Amino acid sequence: MDLVVHPLESTPEFQEVEIVERKGLGHPDTICDAIAERISVRLSRYYLERFDMILHHNVDKILLCGGSARPCFGGGEVTEPIEIYLSGRATREWRGTSIPVHEIAVAACRDLLRQRLPELDLEREVRIISRIRPGSMDLTRLFARGRRVPLANDTSCGAGFAPLTDLERVVLEAERPLTSGATKREHPAIGSDIKVMGVRQADRIRLTVGCAFIGRHLAGMDEYASEKEAARALVLRAVRDLTKREVEATLNAADDLATGDIYLTVTGTSAEAGDDGEVGRGNRTNGLITPYRFMTMEAAAGKNPVSHVGKLYNLAAQKIAEALVAKVPGVHGAACLLVSQIGRPLDDPQLADVRLLLNGAEVAGLRDGVELEVRDQLERLPELRAALLEERLSVY
Repeated sequence: MDLVVHPLESTPEFQEVEIVERKGLGHPDTICDAIAERISVRLSRYYLERFDMILHHNVDKILLCGGSARPCFGGGEVTEPIEIYLSGRATREWRGTSIPVHEIAVAACRDLLRQRLPELDLEREVRIISRIRPGSMDLTRLFARGRRVPLANDTSCGAGFAPLTDLERVVLEAERPLTSGATKREHPAIGSDIKVMGVRQADRIRLTVGCAFIGRHLAGMDEYASEKEAARALVLRAVRDLTKREVEATLNAADDLATGDIYLTVTGTSAEAGDDGEVGRGNRTNGLITPYRFMTMEAAAGKNPVSHVGKLYNLAAQKIAEALVAKVPGVHGAACLLVSQIGRPLDDPQLADVRLLLNGAEVAGLRDGVELEVRDQLERLPELRAALLEERLSVY
């Protein structure tokens, strides 16, 4: 591994302007991420139970084609179903034993939808089409060669940074009160499709929140307006202790209550009519979209947890950055980029580029400590794999 350590000149915290976004759990893009990851987890568990190893798979190509709907207060209907296409690669036969890949994938998809979109009628309002094929022979054999030490199945880059800025923390937390179980019980009209855009100018933070509302739980426009204000208050209450900066929130900014143009749905997600979704178009592995930070375009969700650097190196880079800030004296911020080389041992990246925001320390004097933390986190890749399989670690 080539390790390069150099200064990080600044972070968005010190800039005049900062922009951060999050697509919530019911957003069509995030739904696709979640489906892909759930399928990978279910396949991995099946392979482990039957064959005592995770077999080759990458199911990171999920497409959601939105349906059509007629929402209204007190009800509404989905007139054309949502279509979800499951695509990717997976081992369908091992040493003469057939593996029910399509059945596993469809069941995982249905379970995820039932969990995230409880208002959706899975029998009438969704069609699931599985098009998962076997992997290419060269990549399948490369995967098999890495039984003892996994070999990188791609040449790719992962990125991570720490700590989060005030705005990043605010945007990450703003969705949580709207999708909590307690809120669903008290405010059933609040849907699962939440999107948060945060803009900071100097010490003023403005949140624009898109929140789908469910028509059958609302009697009319007055109740919609009341629930909308309740949702806005929940957001502000959740983030008020995360920053000393001024925070304001606008909910469903395009609404025109006078004409009835509002964000009303039948199922609680724009996927029913207003939007489509695809894996990798939304949050990075830390749950955020951060244009002022180091990021990659890799879609982590659905990639196998054994050898796919597009997943593991993004998670590892994040862990490295967090460890450097927590454990190396004088480091107040860190960014890490890991570059793989296909066929190379996963714990031996081609390059680790580490950048440090320092307070009085010199980079040269920190190199040994940095290398220790980088190697330690790379040795812990099996721990990331275990956390992914137990669904204790999110990639969206």
